[in-house]
Amino acid sequence: MTTPMLKFISVAQKQPEKRTAQDRRADFNEIYEDFQPVEATEQASRCSQCGVPFCSVHCPLGNNIPDWLMLTANGRLEEAYEISSATNTFPEICGRICPQDRLCEGNCVIEPGFESVTIGAVERYITDTAFENGWVKPTRPVTERAESVGIVGAGPAGLAAAERLRAMGYQVHVYDRYDRVGGLLVYGIPGFKLEKEIVARRHALLVESGVTFHLGQGIGSGADELAFAELRNRHQAVLIATGVYKSREIGGPGAGLVGIERALDYLTASNRRSLGDTLPDDAKALDAAGKNVVVLGGGDTAMDCVRTAIRQGAKSVKCLYRRDKANMPGSAREVKNAEEEGVQFEWLAAPEAFVGDDHVTGVRAIRMKLGMADATGRQSVEALEGSSFTLEADLVIKALGFDPEPLPQLWDAPELGVSRWGTLKVGQDSFMTSLPGVFAAGDIVRGASLVVWAIRDGRDAAERIHTWIKANAPAAAVAEQG
Repeated sequence: MTTPMLKFISVAQKQPEKRTAQDRRADFNEIYEDFQPVEATEQASRCSQCGVPFCSVHCPLGNNIPDWLMLTANGRLEEAYEISSATNTFPEICGRICPQDRLCEGNCVIEPGFESVTIGAVERYITDTAFENGWVKPTRPVTERAESVGIVGAGPAGLAAAERLRAMGYQVHVYDRYDRVGGLLVYGIPGFKLEKEIVARRHALLVESGVTFHLGQGIGSGADELAFAELRNRHQAVLIATGVYKSREIGGPGAGLVGIERALDYLTASNRRSLGDTLPDDAKALDAAGKNVVVLGGGDTAMDCVRTAIRQGAKSVKCLYRRDKANMPGSAREVKNAEEEGVQFEWLAAPEAFVGDDHVTGVRAIRMKLGMADATGRQSVEALEGSSFTLEADLVIKALGFDPEPLPQLWDAPELGVSRWGTLKVGQDSFMTSLPGVFAAGDIVRGASLVVWAIRDGRDAAERIHTWIKANAPAAAVAEQG
């Protein structure tokens, strides 16, 4: 019997159970419990099956959300997984870390008057169930191709492209300077949002699919690095999907004091500890235990930092952000989780200087007010004269965003075109850089953005690479399926 939809009228929205804030503070495990089958069915049945699904429209991947919600409501989970994975390479990851409140759920048509469908939790449930039942299979191309593609970067954009290119039969090689696959999924995002076994599971599938990984292999002119020119010689096409890792800095008096750290360095050290790695001496100080911590910034990276500091046993954790809560760029859900766990927010406050002799002891800040909207429509901020105050701090973490590294200089490839922001220039539709056969996708093109956009870019870039190789290497042999 078909389960009726449109139950949003009679069934209240329910997210998966959250572990108590006290329990969450004690470890780095994911904070949400799994949906039970009856809960997933019931929540999926709240979908209105609207004629114009704004959830799909506002999903960067264009996921067919109403379709897999209906299938879930009717217990047809294997079909739901097929529909979900048709547009999303990593639905179980997006279900965990996407800011659904700003994307699909935030645009659910039942939201005025009724709370939105819990799309992210159902998405996670579908794919976790698929893995448990063995429905997720390695990619098996119908025909093997002789051409190879080199991908620089084993983050979400590179991995999504690798899976799509492998499905087309290409010999895919992924190069990454780090020792694990996943990029920021492993080293930048804490385990309480994404447990690392989830990423390792996908890595194993890609290896089984025939993707070759070259880990610990940087690109450049160093003794242990692979020259970019050699990389191009090895492959018919190259995709650059390095992401952006250069932390934005802040100036002002005292900005060079010991104890003022970059967010990515801090998060990487924490994640490596959780993974059981031995940290180098210069990273051992990146621990908030017993310290007064001040985090600068208002995005999701800042939320990752404050919530990590809580779990490390910080004496106090404060987040300093120059705008108000309504204007934070990060997920409102993440802010709520942080508040529950004991983080204190200093809204409408910006750092003026850092206090201390050799080591930071405080952050001097000034109160702000919102002014007129600028050209982007966002309200400007203005300092309130005479409103300075000081926050005690033994550890200050700068979570101010990321910029691209200067790849043309690092890779001895001055002909590689970049924008005025330092991102790689690509054709709007082709994904090709200024170098023929060299493509780019993800944050290295669009700037620091969401994982879901990186997945979309990786999938689209794979299609463009396929089109280009077919047009420019027509004599390339096609190997027999082995």
